[in-house]
Amino acid sequence: MVTTTDTGRGIRGNPAMAVGMVVASISSVQCGAALATTIFDRVGPAGAVFLRGAFAALILLAVAHRDVARLRRADLRDIALFGLTLAAMNFCFYQALDRLPLGVAVTFEFTGPLAVAIFGSHRRRDLIWAGLAALGILLLSGDFGSGAIDLVGAVLALTAGAFWGLYILLSARIGGRSEGLGGLALAIAISAVVLAPPGIAAGGGEMLSAEVLVRGFGAGLLSSAIPYALEIEALRRLPNAVFGVMMSLEPAVAALIGFIALGQGLEWVEAIAIALVVAASAGALRSAATPAPRDA
Repeated sequence: MVTTTDTGRGIRGNPAMAVGMVVASISSVQCGAALATTIFDRVGPAGAVFLRGAFAALILLAVAHRDVARLRRADLRDIALFGLTLAAMNFCFYQALDRLPLGVAVTFEFTGPLAVAIFGSHRRRDLIWAGLAALGILLLSGDFGSGAIDLVGAVLALTAGAFWGLYILLSARIGGRSEGLGGLALAIAISAVVLAPPGIAAGGGEMLSAEVLVRGFGAGLLSSAIPYALEIEALRRLPNAVFGVMMSLEPAVAALIGFIALGQGLEWVEAIAIALVVAASAGALRSAATPAPRDA
């Protein structure tokens, strides 16, 4: 099976391996997000996201220090932009998590990868999948007035989604230009520096608590170090559009982990909305996996 995008890049290597990387990444990042929420009451979302980024940077810099040394000066601008994107994406998402259930927040955030998938495939029929996803988002946002869905939380999650789309594009670009994890490690270090002032201000003395540090390390490992490394390798093998629609599992996995680990239930309308987004993404993936006709 060969999948094409606007760049003409198809699936390279073992597709099953790339799919496995994406699934493992999704599961890891949602477990890490659930763990991070357990320290919100101690250090706040800003403190939690800083600890996540700081520990992830330390882990990846230790693992990939030789790759960092081999980076080209020409790539530093994209890496710096990548770092700023990571900081903005994670900060907005953690602020959203403080206001929304995990599954709902990720469903709103998923608009970013879905946009990458839809605009990357160039097929008219993908508008159907975009409309289905939009219906899911509309169902989730239908209770703004009643207070069932927090408006600020939804806006923050949608903003995180926009940065998530940019993250996919930059990760593919950086991963395609260099081997190893050097660019990723440096980008996460930059994001940690950017997040340090608000994170330390929010966490204060609680940042030095042994329990907070252990959980922050776990969040950094599960939410950043492992999944970002897997994703940059997957993006070396998959077109951006296919990777974007494979993120369709994210809202469902987030809702499941939120239910199991955090006891966050979902109303039936919210469950249907998440299912619509997942179905839209699965349809887009099937469409992207089918070679486009010449007149499409």
